[in-house]
Amino acid sequence: MSIIKLHDKYFKSYISAEKIDEAVQALVTQVENDLKGEKPLFIGILNGSFMFVADFVRKYNSDCEVSFVKLASYEGTNSTGKIKQLVGVNENLEGRTVVILEDIIDTGNTLQEIYEIFKDKNVKQLKIATLFFKPDVFKKALPIDYIGLPIPDKFIVGYGLDYDGIGRNLESIYQLTTAPNMKNIVLFGPPGAGKGTQADLLKEKYELVHISTGDVFRYNIKNKTELGMLAKTYMDGGNLVPDEVTINMLKAEVNKNTDANGFIFDGFPRTESQAIALDAFLEEKGEGISGMVALEVPEDLLVERLLERGKTSGRIDDQDEDKIRIRFNEYNTKTAILKDYFQAQNKYFGVNGVGEIKEVNERLSSILDQL
Repeated sequence: MSIIKLHDKYFKSYISAEKIDEAVQALVTQVENDLKGEKPLFIGILNGSFMFVADFVRKYNSDCEVSFVKLASYEGTNSTGKIKQLVGVNENLEGRTVVILEDIIDTGNTLQEIYEIFKDKNVKQLKIATLFFKPDVFKKALPIDYIGLPIPDKFIVGYGLDYDGIGRNLESIYQLTTAPNMKNIVLFGPPGAGKGTQADLLKEKYELVHISTGDVFRYNIKNKTELGMLAKTYMDGGNLVPDEVTINMLKAEVNKNTDANGFIFDGFPRTESQAIALDAFLEEKGEGISGMVALEVPEDLLVERLLERGKTSGRIDDQDEDKIRIRFNEYNTKTAILKDYFQAQNKYFGVNGVGEIKEVNERLSSILDQL
């Protein structure tokens, strides 16, 4: 569950890839049952239907042919009602069974144009299958033979559907929503990168609440909260604290700050499952992660810095290079997973962490200002 930004608009997750796959399979089953003994020609309506058509024909177990026609009826998020036929069907369709595969049918203007295109083709039968259908705005007295998922009249992107050219490559469907009011940042940085220092500066500059996983754990354990005691039982047994316990601590911390302008999440999420849970929690509040910002510093430079720090800090884990390298390996492994997760939402930002504190802060600020 997440909120993404495409151009100037925000979209929230709406229909999962798994649910789409189930709908496509259901449509294939219906068409196969109706067209036994036929070798249909499936025609996809470009551009939006290309993903739907590809998945549909892969699941279709009988002989078939595939072609495309390109029509245009959208500008931005509004249907213009004006249809242009850009690319026609060149095959000889006389006596053929033709099935139109549409990504979405709303007002029916495109569907009417389809019927106009095929009315003089002398086809044996013409059937219409659409993955998505908006019954609230459908205005035409035209038959639709197969419907995958009826949806309300809200603009959607993903799975072939776009907003002004982008969003087609998303594997699930996102629905237009209002812009989040908060600036929520996931701040990452390897040991010794100065993440704590930068978090303190950023929280003051942008009036954000800094939530450090370590601080939250220490607070709950020290004050013997129910979650703190539960976490302690796992830690005392030498076990990892389950994601659910950690997430519930973070939720409680967020809920304490109802008037916050946003949050800097430090040390959380650490796994993809935690990131998914955080997205879902924030989406319930109509919010989302604005971006994951990671300080990038060469490992060898940080090892030197940590060994030097270990001479005065008293921290044992800063005095052994092998232990330091293990910490880096753990960080790099976790960050790589989360980098992919947030990059898929166009929310990952790597920042050069080498330089004076002020210089690094200016680089981070330039990213936060964009968010």
